[in-house]
Amino acid sequence: MSNLAVIPRTLRHCRSSPLVTARPGAVLAARRFPQLQQQNRWLASNTGAVTGGGSDYQLGPANTVQPQPGTQVVGAINDSGRGGSGSGGGDGGGSSGSSGSSGSSGSGGNGGNGGSGGQKHKGHDWSGTAWKVFEAAATTGMSLGVLGLAGYGYHRYYKSIVLQKIDNAFNLGHDPALSMATACADKDDEQPWIVLPQQKKINRIIGGDPRGRYYLLVGEKGTGKTSMLLAAMHKVEGDSCSMMEAHADPEIFRLRLGKALDFEFHEDYIGSLFSIRGPRDTTALLDIERALNKLEKVAINRRKAEGEKSKPLVMIINSMHLLRNDENGRDLLELLQQKAEAWAASQLITMILNSDDYWVYERLKQYGSRMELISVKDLPRSQAIAALKNYRMKYRKEEPPKQDILEQVYDLVGGRLAFLNKVARERDMIAKCKEICQDEKTWLLNKCGLLGMDMDDDVMDQQKFASSAMVLVRHLVEKEKEDAKKAENAGHDHGIHGHKLPELELYKARQVMTRAEFIEEFDHINIFTIDCDSKVRADSVPMMNAFREVVAEEGFDEYLEDTLQRISDIESLGRTREITIKDLWHGGKYNMTVKNHKGQTEKTISWDVTPGDRDAEKSDD
Repeated sequence: MSNLAVIPRTLRHCRSSPLVTARPGAVLAARRFPQLQQQNRWLASNTGAVTGGGSDYQLGPANTVQPQPGTQVVGAINDSGRGGSGSGGGDGGGSSGSSGSSGSSGSGGNGGNGGSGGQKHKGHDWSGTAWKVFEAAATTGMSLGVLGLAGYGYHRYYKSIVLQKIDNAFNLGHDPALSMATACADKDDEQPWIVLPQQKKINRIIGGDPRGRYYLLVGEKGTGKTSMLLAAMHKVEGDSCSMMEAHADPEIFRLRLGKALDFEFHEDYIGSLFSIRGPRDTTALLDIERALNKLEKVAINRRKAEGEKSKPLVMIINSMHLLRNDENGRDLLELLQQKAEAWAASQLITMILNSDDYWVYERLKQYGSRMELISVKDLPRSQAIAALKNYRMKYRKEEPPKQDILEQVYDLVGGRLAFLNKVARERDMIAKCKEICQDEKTWLLNKCGLLGMDMDDDVMDQQKFASSAMVLVRHLVEKEKEDAKKAENAGHDHGIHGHKLPELELYKARQVMTRAEFIEEFDHINIFTIDCDSKVRADSVPMMNAFREVVAEEGFDEYLEDTLQRISDIESLGRTREITIKDLWHGGKYNMTVKNHKGQTEKTISWDVTPGDRDAEKSDD
């Protein structure tokens, strides 16, 4: 019998298992047993192979057919009695051969060395699991190690680059302020047209000669403070010095400091890619502290590299008067002074602060043990006329005008370099001088104009400010007349050397104004100025000319007194409370009756009001 399908005996009597007869040469597959389906698929690919053995399948506890692990796979059995060749079973367990239909016994097949009818059950292989765990742990550890090394390397590299950029900002020709100042400058501008008396000292400071100090430049607007600093920086080509402009907003101050030092405040830091957190987000004041700390490290590294003979770095902060006199401005000023004091003590960095207003000096003087003050004032007559000649030849390319015209120009605008520069550019210098004086007068009246007796009570605060200024203006003009009389009686002429503007001590100026808080605001808006000796005077010669013109106007004193009286009346009304009885209005009166203990009326009292004479009261006053 060839091509027969041998059906196990246990499957023949199984009623619950649906069997499907395959084509000749294939086995019967049971749908409910995955093992049988797998063997049927194998048999389908191997035509003629059958499953043998009578004990391959047995009934389970519920009379269901369950496959055994040792199922034999044998070749086809023919009638010739040839023994079937055994093949390896399962996962390595072999089975013995089966006998043919003629009763001849088959010999063991090629795969019969494994077992005698079934596959052995093996335990869990823990060695493979342990190896996989070790492999995963090693991979994770190596990844973390590479990430950590890369992050640490980037962090060290970034810090070194930051210090290198700051150090490069103090090299020759790398200062942004100096580059901007010399971008469009001519070769003729390399030599200054006038040398101020403080220029030599500024040159030595920028050159790094004096050590152990920090400096504050104080002077009115337009006296040439910034020009001196730029000229000194240009002389050394910006070597070991940097300059920045201050600002009232701390955020903008932070950005300008970063520009001067070439410091990005870790805004270009990408350490977060390596799970390294950068500096936390905080206020601008803390960022300024970080930038100054980096600058300090650069100065220390330079000192170590170049030795004790290396000159200190110079940090210039211009326009310090732009800081607000509030909590933020004072905190920033205190931070800068603390750094300047520490750097001056170690001779690492020399800080130079430039200001137009007195309050900066007053604030720094409190804790300035190593601070040195440099006061810059207007030029005297001889130097101002020489500067005017040089300016005239530079801009007009012509011979200087006559001496009397130069003297007249000086009498109108004084020795302020900013005014001399404007006048020298114009063809008619006298007309330009008068225009400058008119501009100063307009500025004075716009800021401190009086409103008189008819002003509204809503503008009382502004009129307090304006009237205080005008009271001080009148006092300075009167003081100038008194000083002129004294000089004339003594036979002195102050006009030979220059203008001698009338001045007053700061505490006396506050007494004249009867207000203490307004004088700093007047200094800030360039009405008055306070020098380093705490003397109050007009901000400039054109402003003093405006004082004279305003006070000389007809009715100025009466108008000022009316304004002061109106302010007093408004304040008096605010402090006074009036109590009236409406029943007594228009001739009304009260009648009161007095009774004794028996209830009998003893007397009647009337209370009325007699209106007074307002005109008579005014005449008595």
